[in-house]
Amino acid sequence: MEIKKILFATDFSEGSSNSLPYAVSIAKQYGAKLYFVHVIYDVVKASGWYVPHVSMDELYRNMEHDAKTQLEKSFIEEMGEYKDVEYIVLKGTPYEEISRFAEENKIDLIVIGTHGRKGLDRMLFGSTAGQVVRYAPCPVLTVRLPKHI
Repeated sequence: MEIKKILFATDFSEGSSNSLPYAVSIAKQYGAKLYFVHVIYDVVKASGWYVPHVSMDELYRNMEHDAKTQLEKSFIEEMGEYKDVEYIVLKGTPYEEISRFAEENKIDLIVIGTHGRKGLDRMLFGSTAGQVVRYAPCPVLTVRLPKHI
C-alpha cells in the first residue's frame, strides 16, 4: 500500500482538532503530502433561496479569506516541522466537494473527524463524515471524539 496524498477535512470543530494528529502522523510515516481542506457550505445551493449575487459573492470572498487564514494558523503547533502541506478552501456541499477534490487530485486517504450527533440534530444536519465514507473514491479514516469529552 502506498500513501502519497492525504486529505485532512476540517470544519475547525473539536472533532477536527481531535483527528488532526492521525493525519499528521500518517503523513509523516509515509512522507505524504497533506492537504488541509475546508468547505464553505453554499447556503444558496442548499436552500434554493434567491440571494442577490453581489452581496453573496462578497460574503463568500470574505469567508474564503478568513477560512484560508484560519487553516494556515490553526494547526501550526500540531504540524511541527512538517512542511509538505497545502491549504485548500472550497465552496459547496461539504461531502460532495471533499469527494470531488479527492477524486480529481488522486488522494490516497481522507482523514475526517466525527461529531457524534444524535437524534433530531443528526436527522436535520446529517453526517458529513458518513457521506464522505459513502461517496469518497478512496479509503476514509474517521476519528471519533473520546467518550470522556
